[in-house]
Amino acid sequence: MSNIIDFFNKGEEADKIVVIDETGQLFEPLNEQMKMVNEELVLVKYDGNEESARKAVEEGKYKGLLELSLNNEELPAASYKAMSIADSAIPGDLQAALQQIKTAMASTQINIAPDQLEKLYAPVEFAKSALEEDAKTEEELNQARGLVYVLLFIIYFAVIMYANMIAMEVATEKSSRVMEIMISSVSPIKQMFAKILGIGLLSLTQLAVLLLVGYFSIMQNLDNMEGGFFEFFGFGNIAGSTIAYAVIFFILGYFLYATMAAFLGSLVSRIEDVQQMITPMTLLVVAGFMMAMFGLGQPEAPFVKYTSFIPFFSPMLMFLRVGMLNIPFWEIALSIGILVATIAFLAVFGARVYRGGVLMYGKSNSFKDIKKALQLTKNE
Repeated sequence: MSNIIDFFNKGEEADKIVVIDETGQLFEPLNEQMKMVNEELVLVKYDGNEESARKAVEEGKYKGLLELSLNNEELPAASYKAMSIADSAIPGDLQAALQQIKTAMASTQINIAPDQLEKLYAPVEFAKSALEEDAKTEEELNQARGLVYVLLFIIYFAVIMYANMIAMEVATEKSSRVMEIMISSVSPIKQMFAKILGIGLLSLTQLAVLLLVGYFSIMQNLDNMEGGFFEFFGFGNIAGSTIAYAVIFFILGYFLYATMAAFLGSLVSRIEDVQQMITPMTLLVVAGFMMAMFGLGQPEAPFVKYTSFIPFFSPMLMFLRVGMLNIPFWEIALSIGILVATIAFLAVFGARVYRGGVLMYGKSNSFKDIKKALQLTKNE
């Protein structure tokens, strides 16, 4: 990603900010400070008046205009003007640099020596260590957090995308009346599981290619991935068990929501009604994802532990706990067992609904139609 960003930024001129220093003493320290905050931002001292500087900004010669002055307490004050202030990065960097200058000037006014000021703002020494024998270290947690963070997004988007694909396929076949031909040659139950397995294999193939490309890209550029995102989320020394559990919970999560999407999609006759019908299912996925994002910072929270056994949330929350914590194997086995049992129940129940749902036409976008679909199945 860093190489891609550099490729598109290549040849572009650095942003220039025209500076009017009314004090005659702030520009030089600000310029030095900006080299440490954002070395790509160029400050240009302007000797003209504000009106001509503003015209230069309007003509596109400069990105913005910064006016420096001193307030009543003889401390720095500034005014930033630009064609648009939607980009908060540049004014944020300028403000951060001025804040450092203000701190230094204020400390001089109250007679604080530079070494005392440095000691005052030095970060506190704070070491963290776990007392549990098998507990993960801070470095291991960061590595696990990075992988879990990425895979949670993959599970979230994949489940929504491929489950929607199944529901849309069923509705499309019904709207084109192809379903009437298909059910005369292949049983509806076989159709449902064929769609689930076919799109499931498609999703696994696509994700395998994406993950392999991503993995090798990261491994080749691992030395350059320092600071920012990569300082907090490490990707080195990834445990094989974490990858294995990611695959297991992804497959189980996919089959759980794919089965729901298949029989919900069979209840509608028009493609326009699909989203309305599967919205409750989508909200379940979103709820699980939001709880998992919170759990990245607090994986031992009680509600994360208890909801990880609820099958609709298990694919994300139990995987989060497996990746971040050392939990007993029986908890993992229990969660997987409940998830498999729920999938089996939905498969049996969904097959019955699907079998009757594909025969239903007309406006049908309510969960009450599940009862009608079951009655049609009984009447066959």
